Amino acid sequence: MLKSARHAKILEIIKEKEVETQEELCAELNALNYVVTQATISRDIRDLRLLKVAGSEKKYRYAYINENDSEISSKMKGLFRECVLSVVAAQNIVVVKTLSGNGANAGIVIDKLKYEEIIGSVAGDDTVLVVCVDNHSANLVVERVTEFLK
Repeated sequence: MLKSARHAKILEIIKEKEVETQEELCAELNALNYVVTQATISRDIRDLRLLKVAGSEKKYRYAYINENDSEISSKMKGLFRECVLSVVAAQNIVVVKTLSGNGANAGIVIDKLKYEEIIGSVAGDDTVLVVCVDNHSANLVVERVTEFLK
């Protein structure tokens, strides 16, 4: 079986169902005659850059957001608004606190904003550190991100 076909099927599954764990995804694929192991699923999740977002039926679910698009979709904006808890400047660094497991989601949105004041960002589990040109730039980014959250 080709990896591209398996990847397409994974995207189809997570679009139709809330899948919370790698084991669940493995079982879904095996039921469709895609013989895979958890290790294969782990690599596929990394390759597809799947994110975990809050689910409606389950605590979390896998989701795919095409970060190659330069535009921020309404879905991405909604996720960002739901997961960001605070945005604070500390000198030339902006600290964005998120719900647990949503740092990467917020980091993608911040990168897509392409603010000229931002040098780069690093996303963790529940925090994004945004490095700005200077202290004034950090304060501008806090204002702009806070406005974006509305």
